[in-house]
Amino acid sequence: MAQMLSVSPTRMELSRLKARVKVARRGHKLLKDKRDEMVRQFLELVRENKELRETVEEKITAALRSFVLTRAVTPEEMLEEAIMVPTRSVELEVGKKNIMSVYCPVISYREVFDEEVSPYPYSFASTSEQLDGAIQNLSVVLPAMLELAEKEKSCQLLADEIEKTRRRVNALEYVMIPQMVETIRYITMKLDEDERGSRIRLMKVKDMIAERERLEQWAANHKDQQGTQ
Repeated sequence: MAQMLSVSPTRMELSRLKARVKVARRGHKLLKDKRDEMVRQFLELVRENKELRETVEEKITAALRSFVLTRAVTPEEMLEEAIMVPTRSVELEVGKKNIMSVYCPVISYREVFDEEVSPYPYSFASTSEQLDGAIQNLSVVLPAMLELAEKEKSCQLLADEIEKTRRRVNALEYVMIPQMVETIRYITMKLDEDERGSRIRLMKVKDMIAERERLEQWAANHKDQQGTQ
């Protein structure tokens, strides 16, 4: 049995509670719909995130394998010198998008480079072909890594919001609405009881007045009879 709210059992309080219950039930329905839609989008993001993570891991594994082969055939000093000065840079712009009132990050990626300059900052004569493949793999995997970071952060934010919404739905469904319904039932019973008590008192007063009028009428009639005799 739900606990009642501490309120005065008056008709004004009854009307106010009925209005609150109506609003609470409407809010409960909206929150449930919001939670269900967020769960749907969350599951879709999780699926996309899983597929993207597998792709990124494969590409990173291929790049690391190429670097291992490169280090096996290239002196360490020569390898460090070859990749010390990059010929390209990356510009990132972080925005946000609204998913069911949750602001998720959006990362825009742009590569800045000179078309006349080679993307490889070293001479092909002094390095092995495995290094070319490693750099190529890393340059391809970078946009995918940024997209993966975007999706993982969106999943985290959605999961937090789903949990908050779930708590609100449960609080409305199992605490607030039952408390208000139980309080409305108590106030209704209390007002009905008071009304019955008032009706009984009025009937009793009416009977007393009628009895007094009857006695007064009898006394008046008896007096008239004595005067006639």
